[in-house]
Amino acid sequence: MVKKFSLFISFMLVLVLALTGCVSSTDKNNESKESAGKEKTEDPGAVNVYTSRHYEADQELYKKFEEQTGIKVNVVEGEGDELMERLSMEGEATEADVYITADAGNLYQAKDRELLQAVESDVLAENIPEKLRDVDNQWFGLTKRARVIVYAKDRVKPEELSTYEALTEPEWKDRVVVRSSENMYNMSLLASFIDVMGADKAKEWAAGIKGNMARDPEGGDRDQAKAVVAGEADVAIMNTYYLGVMANGEDEEERKVAENVGVFFPNQETTGTHINVSGAGVTKNAKNKENAVKFIEFLSGKEAQGQFAEANYEYPVNKNVEPSEFLKAWGDFKEQDVNLSVLGENQQEAIRIFNEVGWK
Repeated sequence: MVKKFSLFISFMLVLVLALTGCVSSTDKNNESKESAGKEKTEDPGAVNVYTSRHYEADQELYKKFEEQTGIKVNVVEGEGDELMERLSMEGEATEADVYITADAGNLYQAKDRELLQAVESDVLAENIPEKLRDVDNQWFGLTKRARVIVYAKDRVKPEELSTYEALTEPEWKDRVVVRSSENMYNMSLLASFIDVMGADKAKEWAAGIKGNMARDPEGGDRDQAKAVVAGEADVAIMNTYYLGVMANGEDEEERKVAENVGVFFPNQETTGTHINVSGAGVTKNAKNKENAVKFIEFLSGKEAQGQFAEANYEYPVNKNVEPSEFLKAWGDFKEQDVNLSVLGENQQEAIRIFNEVGWK
């Protein structure tokens, strides 16, 4: 009986060891499969992009870049300031190689927070005019937008308009609408005036516009055009891009608004119309700098610039690419002759002036 019991115990021990071995082997196989799966999803040559631009045309361009180069593009979308904060928090651990956002003021902030790095590229130097890129080559403009005067066709004649400064005259009392001073587009507009006319004159302009406002600032650029058509004001200061979107969008009411306003490019006989950019920079801690540069070079090339112009109603930065037919219908215009780096450099002064004159 004892012998049989011993044999039984021995048999059970062997069975347990065998089962343990099987489980261990299975775990190892699973670990091996998981590891292999991770290796397949990782692409050490991929370009990881943080962007505040949310356009189908951009996504199509990223796919074309992948097809032409074999370099995968991974995209994280968000608001410009949120992505900037994320870059800051991630530090050296970030996976981002490229940061894209609207307004040179935002790009300057990214540079000022040491989130970008300098890039030397003959292609970018050739494709992008010097005034549309950072003085230290840390960011590069990719598309242009002009900040213009939009007017009610039934109440204002184009010959009544001339300059941004003229909108401060008594004849425009209670006839002007514009966005809040907290809006980056307006910060950059005033920052450009600080450069071209000096801080004192820029302050006079801000105070004059504030005094001629038809109502307190509210809403975005599209809302300014709507206010003009609704009769709340006769003129608005807004970006060309938004009017292009309204005129060609699916919203019937917005299309009607766009049909009933005209576009006037101010300061054609003096300092030129203010322009701004959407742009890109290589992140300070980019893991794939070489491919990141190739990606930005591609976006500055003729094919991408043409698509930006046709699909997004933005002006190309590449001088060898024509604007869309829609934008051409507004006519050519003279631009402010300033390096857009000053939009960031003068930003704090612009904020101070807005606060002093009470522009909400």
